[in-house]
Amino acid sequence: MRNRVQHSQRHGSDPGSAPADETAARSEGSGGVQSVDRAVTILEILSQRGEAGVSEVAAEIGVHKSTAFRLLGALEARGLAEQAEERGKYRLGFGIVRLAAGVAARLDLVQQSRPVCRRLAEEIGETVNIAVARSNYAINLDQVRGPAAVTAYNWVGQPTPLHATSSGKVLLAHLDERNRERLIAAGLERFTPATVTDAAELRRQLDEAARRGYAVTVEEYEIGLNAIAAPIRSHEGEVVAAVSASGPAYRFSEERMHELAPVLVAGADDISHRLGHAG
Repeated sequence: MRNRVQHSQRHGSDPGSAPADETAARSEGSGGVQSVDRAVTILEILSQRGEAGVSEVAAEIGVHKSTAFRLLGALEARGLAEQAEERGKYRLGFGIVRLAAGVAARLDLVQQSRPVCRRLAEEIGETVNIAVARSNYAINLDQVRGPAAVTAYNWVGQPTPLHATSSGKVLLAHLDERNRERLIAAGLERFTPATVTDAAELRRQLDEAARRGYAVTVEEYEIGLNAIAAPIRSHEGEVVAAVSASGPAYRFSEERMHELAPVLVAGADDISHRLGHAG
């Protein structure tokens, strides 16, 4: 306690207050978030107006001209903004294209897969999803409901566990060994009594999925829900996504899924072909 009091007195504060460096860090962190928010707002202004001057930007975001100039300078340094022919006016820079490239790739995947997903939903009669791997999850980018799936849950944007979903198992099966082992080592959470939580058994299933070209899950993420998925490949042959069909266990049984596997795999190959894969 004595040392703590002496430390507080050196900083001109009482023993119960936060040290000055902590206070400064909090202040700096808050200012950093505010600067990011203002920079994003500036990008939105330039996107809407095409061009805008420092004074216009300052007035729009409610800051001094010097602050607006500093923020625009930071964006310009990153290639996200550039000065137009008329001095003092700014517009979006081509650095925006670089940032948008990742989103464009996902949008292209959804655009190219949508007609195939509609066809699969009709043929299989169940909900069809497109998913990609992000961190420790499979994220669903698009969904098409089958004629029998009127009340199907909307999975778009939802993170789902890699080890307990058919899409996740397909994506895991085609990861390089180092990353796959890292994800398995992170832990295999149990969601239902059927969830595979044994690492050795999961590896066996992943090897099987890679060999036969599809993966199935039987009530592993939700009781009463079954699913099957197949890999989608880029023009370079890399597995970049998975297409899945899911439905209630009473109707979409394990036997039924294996019967329909060739249909789903053919659909995945069609999407891959649309993405430029020649295989």
